[in-house]
Amino acid sequence: MLMAVERGQGHSDELLREEAVSALSGADRNLATALVLGVLRWQISLDEQVRRFLKRPGARLDAEARIALRMGAFQLGYLDRVPDHAVIDESVELVKRAGHRFAAGMVNAVLRKLSGAPPHSAYAEEAATSLALASAHPAWMVERWAGFYGLDAARGICAHGQEQPLASVRKVDAEVEPELAGAGVELAPGKLLTGARSVLVGNVTATAAFREGRVRLQDEGSQLIGEIAAWAAETSGRKAEKILDCCAAPGGKTLIVAERSPKARIVACEANPRRLAMLRERLAGCGERVECRLADAAALNVDGEFDGSLVDAPCSGTGTLGRNPEIRHRLRQEDLAQQTARQRAILRAALRAVRPGGRVVYSTCSLEPEENEQVVATILAEAANVRPLSLAPSIDALLRKGILTEAGADRLRGCVTPEGALRLLPGAIGADGFFVALIERVT
Repeated sequence: MLMAVERGQGHSDELLREEAVSALSGADRNLATALVLGVLRWQISLDEQVRRFLKRPGARLDAEARIALRMGAFQLGYLDRVPDHAVIDESVELVKRAGHRFAAGMVNAVLRKLSGAPPHSAYAEEAATSLALASAHPAWMVERWAGFYGLDAARGICAHGQEQPLASVRKVDAEVEPELAGAGVELAPGKLLTGARSVLVGNVTATAAFREGRVRLQDEGSQLIGEIAAWAAETSGRKAEKILDCCAAPGGKTLIVAERSPKARIVACEANPRRLAMLRERLAGCGERVECRLADAAALNVDGEFDGSLVDAPCSGTGTLGRNPEIRHRLRQEDLAQQTARQRAILRAALRAVRPGGRVVYSTCSLEPEENEQVVATILAEAANVRPLSLAPSIDALLRKGILTEAGADRLRGCVTPEGALRLLPGAIGADGFFVALIERVT
């Protein structure tokens, strides 16, 4: 799996759900998950530790040797149930089996030197660059976050990125918890939403309730966006009859909108045929009132047809580093501007697609202003027939409906920006990071 990620042939979350992993015993599946995500989270720090013990620190290692060293260093420094000698021997064998026998001695020597060493140096965290190295994040990311949100917030973002997030589920069947408990799944209340739960023990995906769609995996922040999109459509001046989901796959937010707006027809767009097939399968239970359409939302040519729209825009995903740790290794600062033109085009099309009085919810799982505030500001500056609306009323409305918990509503009130958007920073809300803005078409 780590080789596939290194070669750009897969994402950790997808690879860890493959059949070969599911077929492992529970203990082995947990170890595989810990190794893959742990190595990816701590890769920057692990590479620095290994580099210090190489005879030629600047030497370019073969991918197999590099990953074997990372896996060995991670187990030596961060796991305590695998004996050091077993870690070293297995790492050497991995390199030999990969056809790099000449590198076996180097791997053995480096890991022996690392054995017993602390997992990372005692870097001071008073500066962004030191925090980046101590928390195994790219320095450019941490420096930006410290500049935008302050060093304390940056520290919280980094801490969240290094933790294994608890799986979050949405209860579609209100009575499902006793059944899950009988299947060995232990749940804890959600932090934001009354219908959300965190999985403390067990494998939800192995239960009949999950296979039948009566409970589904979905981060609480993602669930919240679906709730806000449904609220926005239903409070746009008249009962929502038709709602547009511009970037619908994998469909979790679409399902929430369909649940909260049972009389509305929903058009769910997806530009990728493979993802569209997955979307159709997931939304099949909604029947004919949900149309899954192969369409590039940026090229939609619809005017005034919908009562509301959700733009969950493609983005860098920097709010999900705890769940998708390899993003930090693939993303470059110059990449951020590449998505903005598409994000603006999709938002323009969505605003054109709603009727006067119709509302568009724009969201990303990014922490970067280029993909969030700046996209919204550009659209507001260029269009005279749209205006921003505050999301503060949505918090009170969802609380009154019993959708938000009291504690969740209090947290979210502190996340409303001066412009009325929601900026959800990891570490502050106990969920992935998101940005959410609400825009209304006036004429």
